[in-house]
Amino acid sequence: MTDRELDAAGITEPALRTAYAHCRRLNARHGKTYFLATRLLPVERRPAVHALYGFARWADDIVDDLAGGATTAERSDALGELQRRLDTGLRLGRSAEPVVRALAHTAAVYAIDHRHFADFMTAMRSDLEVTDYPTYEDLRRYMHGSAAVIGLQMLPVLGTVSPREEAAPHAAALGVAFQLTNFLRDVGEDLDRGRVYLPADLIAAHGVDRELLRWSRATGARDPRIVAALRAAADLTRGVYREALPGVAILDPLSRPCVRTAFVLYGGILRAVEDDGYSVLHRRAVVRRRRRAAVALDGLARVAAARIRAACTAAPAARPAPSSSGRARVPRETR
Repeated sequence: MTDRELDAAGITEPALRTAYAHCRRLNARHGKTYFLATRLLPVERRPAVHALYGFARWADDIVDDLAGGATTAERSDALGELQRRLDTGLRLGRSAEPVVRALAHTAAVYAIDHRHFADFMTAMRSDLEVTDYPTYEDLRRYMHGSAAVIGLQMLPVLGTVSPREEAAPHAAALGVAFQLTNFLRDVGEDLDRGRVYLPADLIAAHGVDRELLRWSRATGARDPRIVAALRAAADLTRGVYREALPGVAILDPLSRPCVRTAFVLYGGILRAVEDDGYSVLHRRAVVRRRRRAAVALDGLARVAAARIRAACTAAPAARPAPSSSGRARVPRETR
């Protein structure tokens, strides 16, 4: 399937194919919800999405250092090296490093604004120092670089039926909605890393602070104040989904099923958190496999319908023009 995607995208150079294949494996291994939705894109656009995901994942793994062995200084140095490789790769359009090579190629093919990558790296560096956010506005500024720009990077790949500027705010909002969903699901895991991504003023309105969250995480005990704060965070996130929703209709019809499926799947994570009683400090909420499969099947049906509509729209222009004798004139290349 990887070869089919790369062939469809016109990616023929062996080292570049290897780079894209590596990014695809990263997406399949670490971004299961994202990867499932990506499968609904036109085949020739999937490698670009894998490249964008692969780079974001690499930077995120440096910051989080899941193995736990790197100091803050070492992670800062690693991000600095990644930044240098990124800058050089984007400038030259190539890189010896596979992920950067695929990203640079994608950025060139789809004319993605390089500022989006710079803003993303700024947000990653801030994660090494900033461990909480006093207000939602503070968090939103961080999420511009960590999430909104991901939606903006994706927009040229997805395509639009109206000027891209009209879709951009909705694409940015969808990136933020997805990240807020992840923040809510991962409250406990983030707390273990010393970070709280829930705005302090939002949780304080319900009598919650970092110490109460730590107590609940450590003891496994529940507290109604925490449940109320998490419910408020979920309500806030749903509001951002509402900001994003009008943008789906602006996308290329062949891309809409992919984004709609991601929209539903990530929204399903919110519902799973709610159904589990907002127990995210003690366990990760999971969307059941049967539900993911049902959403994916619906997405496949939408893909098929979109392709049929596209074919029907294109069909009149593809019909051979009648000759003066009334018989169809066969195009030269098909004789």
